[in-house]
Amino acid sequence: MNRRQMIGSAAGIAAVTAAGLPAGSAFAGTVAEKGKLRGNIHHSVSQWCYNSIPLEEFARACADMGLESIELLGEKDWAVVKKFGLKCAVGYATDWGIPKGFNRIANHAKLIADFETMIPKAAEAGVPNLICFSGNREGQNDNVGMINCATGLRKLMPLAEKHGVTIIMELLNSYGHADYQCDKTAWGAALCEMVGSPRFKLLYDIFHMQIMEGNIIDTIKKNIQYIGHVHTGGVPGRHELDDTQELYYPAIMKALVASGYQGFVGQEFVPTHPDKLESLQTSVLICDV
Repeated sequence: MNRRQMIGSAAGIAAVTAAGLPAGSAFAGTVAEKGKLRGNIHHSVSQWCYNSIPLEEFARACADMGLESIELLGEKDWAVVKKFGLKCAVGYATDWGIPKGFNRIANHAKLIADFETMIPKAAEAGVPNLICFSGNREGQNDNVGMINCATGLRKLMPLAEKHGVTIIMELLNSYGHADYQCDKTAWGAALCEMVGSPRFKLLYDIFHMQIMEGNIIDTIKKNIQYIGHVHTGGVPGRHELDDTQELYYPAIMKALVASGYQGFVGQEFVPTHPDKLESLQTSVLICDV
């Protein structure tokens, strides 16, 4: 099962060795001790990429690696990861997926009701962000879609501000997620301005935005005030952050830190390595600048 169904290497060895961990060994022998990570990045991981591993087992491994969060979880799983000292950095508020979002007025009644129910629950559970989507264009003008999104999201902002929960809209490429409307950073930033609340921000997915527009570091610097969460992924293929892909993640992470970013960085690549947990740790270490 992939994320769409759920909701609608050489560089790696070098990174592990540089971290003082034995390269080539099994995961159980290479897990970074808690406190080993530098602390400049709040590390998280999207659960859907590892859904073949039982959540409790996965949470224990992530805690051992020094991660702070497992994300993209429904309410029933928030307490599971909390048992291992982890947060859920991004939770789900509705059972509607990517194609049906705030860009249609007809969708607002359900979406607003779902978010109004989940915002207080997220605050109580310590979940800082709830994910939302623009929805697909379906022939709709981008300006109309932005106005519709802002109209619905503004209604949620008083409650989100009261409870300290941020609603984040994900930027996705509109090739893989065909026809998706929030597919450019400039569009998302303009929507943030229109909503006008510190409790609405963007989920800046580096994988998707490299496909749509590139220029990742400069875009991050210019739009950091609108970015509430970050996702990783190798391009092409959405696999490991190693030398098989075109992005250099240490430089991107350094730019994030230099920009004053305080949110989470969620690993959201689909591992190809037979040991998925070792693959995760290697990519976390690559990003741990």
